Amino acid sequence: MKRSEIAISASLVPIDYLTVVLAGIASYFIRFWQPIQEIRPAVFALSFESYLALLWGIAFIWTIGFTLAGLYSMRGTRRPIDEVYKIILGSSTAVAILMFIFFFSRNLFDSRFIIIVGWIFSTVFVIIARGIIRFIQHYLYKYGLGVHRVVIIGKGKLAQEVAESFKSDVKAGFKVVGRFSDFSSLTEKEILQMIKSDKIDEVLVADSNILDEEVNQLNDFSYLNHITLKFVAGIFDTPITNFEFNTIASLPIIEVKKTKLDGWGKIYKRFFDILISSVFIIIASPILLVTALFIIVDSKGGIFFSYQRIGQLGRPFRYFKFRSMIKDAHQKRFDDDFVKEHENLRQGTPMIKFKNDPRITRVGKIIRRFSVDELPELFNVFIGKMSLVGPRPHEVEEVAEYNSHQKRVLTVKPGMTGMAQVSGRSDLDFDEEIRLDIWYMENWSPKLDFLILLKTPFAVLKRRKTE
Repeated sequence: MKRSEIAISASLVPIDYLTVVLAGIASYFIRFWQPIQEIRPAVFALSFESYLALLWGIAFIWTIGFTLAGLYSMRGTRRPIDEVYKIILGSSTAVAILMFIFFFSRNLFDSRFIIIVGWIFSTVFVIIARGIIRFIQHYLYKYGLGVHRVVIIGKGKLAQEVAESFKSDVKAGFKVVGRFSDFSSLTEKEILQMIKSDKIDEVLVADSNILDEEVNQLNDFSYLNHITLKFVAGIFDTPITNFEFNTIASLPIIEVKKTKLDGWGKIYKRFFDILISSVFIIIASPILLVTALFIIVDSKGGIFFSYQRIGQLGRPFRYFKFRSMIKDAHQKRFDDDFVKEHENLRQGTPMIKFKNDPRITRVGKIIRRFSVDELPELFNVFIGKMSLVGPRPHEVEEVAEYNSHQKRVLTVKPGMTGMAQVSGRSDLDFDEEIRLDIWYMENWSPKLDFLILLKTPFAVLKRRKTE
């Protein structure tokens, strides 16, 4: 690790500690604030001096909770959502420890209000404090401060993708200062010169076909010259992210997992879909009724538009949403004259999306703008044909034209929202949409679903190029 990262990681401990103390002080004054007193008067006497003396010890318990949650692991940069998750977990762990202590010391502290508010404030305050620190750190990256200066060794697609990723993602804190196809004697001399000039921090191998001899040489070279050596996981120049190692008949077996949505992950996601979709259906019922009424008044045809789409494992299912187009509008996509008259915004892909589509009704324009037409999909989620989060449901005609790589997205249930929807909706290139959906499928986690659901309202409100 770089010294700047070690310094930041070490400083987080006292910063978190003082932030929790500040949250505790705020909780105390909120409890004795006059408006709160009028709602729920305090029935105990606790001077600020006595409380503050107690607070220093309580803040130490929070530090223990954060440690158990892994917040002080020196792994360098991490995703913000992971850090927020660990802060919530750490604060909750600290409260549990505190309540356990209070169970055996009933007269030690009498205000449950301060404990609850302190838990909320400590979580929020630490998230804000760490957010400020990360913002400063990422800001300094723009000026080269704290950046990992890396030399990439490797040829092929994997090495190219690594270089492009580091260039596009400034917040990752990596800067490519050199690229070599292999670790030859000439390469060794050039890297040595960069080390002497203090222009390099680490060497990154991004080639699955590198020879064992070169790996051994690189390992010795990194030890002798006190430089970090890293490897990018890749097989046949195609990154495969999900492995499961097992020993079968005394043989080490590696299984390539198609998705993490298996076993307990599958059980969790189904339970989550049933629970949240039922809640959303109840909340959205007035909107569903009003929308149905407007569709009836606005144009001829049914309330719902229903037809077959392709779901998990390539199985067709009956898909329905609010009708937003004129009657039999779906058939016009197969009318050659109609297709020639209207520009398809998805040229070169199996998908069809017309610019200023004349088939859309007046009500349809409104409900499509805010994705109200998709609310009936909640019923498909509830019965198990769809999920809240996943790839979009695919049309039969589109899937017939998919290549083998694109058909990977059929491994999981289609979703009401997903990685592609929150990353650009219909403005995305088709290949980019497929790439995002496959990434989601291979890297699924409850936190990822939560993040996508959180981003969905903002994606809905954002105007699209096709509108």
